[in-house]
Amino acid sequence: MKCPCSPQKDYADCCEPYHLGAAAPSAEILMRSRYSAYVLNKTNYLYKSWSQSTRPTKKSLKQDQANQWLGLEIIRTEQGTVLDSQGVVEFKASYLGDGGVHSLHEISRFIRENTRWVYLDGEY
Repeated sequence: MKCPCSPQKDYADCCEPYHLGAAAPSAEILMRSRYSAYVLNKTNYLYKSWSQSTRPTKKSLKQDQANQWLGLEIIRTEQGTVLDSQGVVEFKASYLGDGGVHSLHEISRFIRENTRWVYLDGEY
């Protein structure tokens, strides 16, 4: 199976290790694994990879899975490496929803919690 975040890679060699519990080594890799989790409807991973201070309930995550995700484009990253405590990833994700194909353009902020990268919030 090809990985949703990067179709030229196999899922087993890309996002699956993070979905199974490995710590993402950077904010960008966490963002990519979260996109793949949305595509594959892995709400438990989305919940666990969201900051405790801003994450929604598990129930609301499960209810928010109606879109069919079509592709991911990383626009830029700032910080978010092994040496940092915070990072930013700007991306566009296309999806099929009510009324046709749409694009989600977000600047996401990531922080470290207990040595692991987590999603904090984003601006659209």
